[in-house]
Amino acid sequence: MAVKATKAEKKMVYDSKLCQLLNEYPQILIVAADNVGSTQLQNIRKGLRGDSVVLMGKNTMMKRSVKLHAEKTGNKSFLSLIPLLQVNFSSLFFY
Repeated sequence: MAVKATKAEKKMVYDSKLCQLLNEYPQILIVAADNVGSTQLQNIRKGLRGDSVVLMGKNTMMKRSVKLHAEKTGNKSFLSLIPLLQVNFSSLFFY
């Protein structure tokens, strides 16, 4: 039987994934995702596959990860993303 990851481990994985995307992709698009169905979201992800990455997550976790990444890298421009991370949104990373 597989061992489930704890919440802390899941948060660490999410944080490292977000930091990797912030480093890898030069452009980020924040998109409101209110009233978007799961089927529609899957179709969007399929259409963007290969060109970009769609990342969704909890607002507080994303804000925390962005703050920590900005402090770790010294790149304060990432802090301008924090006011945009409200309600239901999705981050789209692309070249």
